[in-house]
Amino acid sequence: MTTVSPVTSTPPPAAAVQGTQGTLIGNDFKTFLKMLTTQARNQDPLNPIDSTDYAQQLATFSSVEQQVRTNTLLEALGAQFGTSGLAQFAGWVGMEAKVTAPVPFDGAPLTLYPTPAAGADRTVVVTLDASGREVARDAAPVGTEPLLWGGADASGQPLPAGLYRFRMESYAGETLIGTSDVATYARIAEVRSGAAGASLVIEGGSEVAASAVTALRGATGS
Repeated sequence: MTTVSPVTSTPPPAAAVQGTQGTLIGNDFKTFLKMLTTQARNQDPLNPIDSTDYAQQLATFSSVEQQVRTNTLLEALGAQFGTSGLAQFAGWVGMEAKVTAPVPFDGAPLTLYPTPAAGADRTVVVTLDASGREVARDAAPVGTEPLLWGGADASGQPLPAGLYRFRMESYAGETLIGTSDVATYARIAEVRSGAAGASLVIEGGSEVAASAVTALRGATGS
């Protein structure tokens, strides 16, 4: 039986992007003026183009030019905000985050932080391996005090090193009244930025949203 016991890529600067786009827009405008001039020179003198048409063409180009500038600015601002959000979590790398994701086990006991359901008079800690397969079930005291998990399977044999996650089943008598994920601490190896926001990669490869972290602490032994 397992021992489960209570325990006391950097985006370019906005200016650079705007400078490049500004050059492209300037070149396009010069090309447009050359075309307009050529059109005026080669028009039929007996059927000249109405000046209103010239004004409309200029207005159309100006509108497109302004839209391109607006889009460029928005893209640059988005890149800046994304980089700023990532930098906010850069200091977390090397710290330990309290998460419910699979965490690495190397033979040393892990401290678990359970949250039993209200009204429970009996709880069981279920251990799952990286594939989600149940490898152990252990009776645990009812309460929120931290538990020490020793790392043994259902037959009492030591489990191999790897990723494990934990679940708590809460019972009232013989009735299951609740199931909850059990948190533990794991070291943060990397911070990533994605469409859904910043995420953390913990040692072992598990990835969790930064918003899912409920506590941080300095790495033990560091």
